[in-house]
Amino acid sequence: MLPRTEPPTPKGRYYELRARGLREFAGLKRDDERLDPFDLARAAGLLVAPFDQIAPLLTPETREHLLGDGSGNWSGGAASHVLPDGRKLIILNPTHGKTRQQATLMEEVSHLFYGHTPSRLAIQKKDKNGKVVARDYNNEIEEEAYSTGAAALVPFTALARMVSAGRTIKEIAKHFGVSPALVEFRIKISKLWDNYAANVFSGDDR
Repeated sequence: MLPRTEPPTPKGRYYELRARGLREFAGLKRDDERLDPFDLARAAGLLVAPFDQIAPLLTPETREHLLGDGSGNWSGGAASHVLPDGRKLIILNPTHGKTRQQATLMEEVSHLFYGHTPSRLAIQKKDKNGKVVARDYNNEIEEEAYSTGAAALVPFTALARMVSAGRTIKEIAKHFGVSPALVEFRIKISKLWDNYAANVFSGDDR
């Protein structure tokens, strides 16, 4: 059976179409080319600043939370105001690994292309249990940005072709320079899991 040429769901096709636009903007010609989110961010007018350069501008409470107890609750964010040179500032969680930072950056690039209101890094309030919570998290726009970014990193057509060829999650992740978790997400959200399981699934291949 030939691999599918587009995702089977309307939402999947919506994200895929916009992801192709991001890849075209990045100058990629083939669906199996690796996308570098940092190169794309620069082309899109984003400044990805090391956290240690931003840290002195944050309150001690905010710094302690972002790098301590709250480090697992955020991946990155964009400044709400444009810099004097016209760029937008992006901050990534320095406690996360390279592949996770790349996925986060793609999500932030997607936010920009969709025109979403940037998420905030500042501590906004605490819940009744004293836990710090974000004020402006929006599930719908976060899903839209993450799913589009993931589709740009791992395009459906290439993914379907690799799955049909018996490539494992680890092999696909290495090819695109992303995490195995992101590839697994793409396989499942693209309704390719049954095909993957039939071709290559084993306890050691995940």
